[in-house]
Amino acid sequence: MNIVSYHRVSTVKQGQSGLGLQAQASAIDHFAATRQARVVGAFTEVESGKVNQRPELAKALHLAKVTGSTLVIAKLDRLSRNAAFLLTLRDSGVKFVAADMPDANDLTVGIMALVAQQEREAISRRTKEALSAARERGARLGNPNGAAALRRADKGNQAAVAALQGKADDHARNLAPVVVALQSEGFSSLGAMAGELNRRGMLTPRGRRWHKSSVKNLLARLAQLQQAA
Repeated sequence: MNIVSYHRVSTVKQGQSGLGLQAQASAIDHFAATRQARVVGAFTEVESGKVNQRPELAKALHLAKVTGSTLVIAKLDRLSRNAAFLLTLRDSGVKFVAADMPDANDLTVGIMALVAQQEREAISRRTKEALSAARERGARLGNPNGAAALRRADKGNQAAVAALQGKADDHARNLAPVVVALQSEGFSSLGAMAGELNRRGMLTPRGRRWHKSSVKNLLARLAQLQQAA
């Protein structure tokens, strides 16, 4: 029996540290040993469980198809909490086994997929209800001023602030030729430039529409970058 092993962790930090991977690998190795199976390939995905597009899983499925192998995962919920995705995988033509339930059949997997989807929806609903209740109590959720408030209070992570500033600088550099073109075309006022940037589908560094104030900030940042060059 040939098998292809697939491991998934949900964060980059977990992927780098190996947290969770060792337990999954041990479960699959134990399965392979008890079935006297040969592992022909191993794939590791660092991805959110809510995302169904996974390149490493696609590679694992392809190898399993061309070699006639069985895809083995440590636990069924390592694939996804999305019932439609699990059912699609079940019907893909690739044999797959969860090491914690090696004797599960298609019907069992289908039922578990529906239960997993129901659990995911219940978690989402409870989270929304908790946030709604907090708002009704008058609780303020999040920081309405974002990174600007952190900079004014001289708090927060300096690396994160530097990353935000670097992103804004890069965005300004990318827009510099556009600004020059607008000015040459006669869009010289802040309002006119904002309107034309919006018309052309350009967005601010935060992905929003342009206003006079954001155009003014853009021009000021470009001036600073020119002075620093």
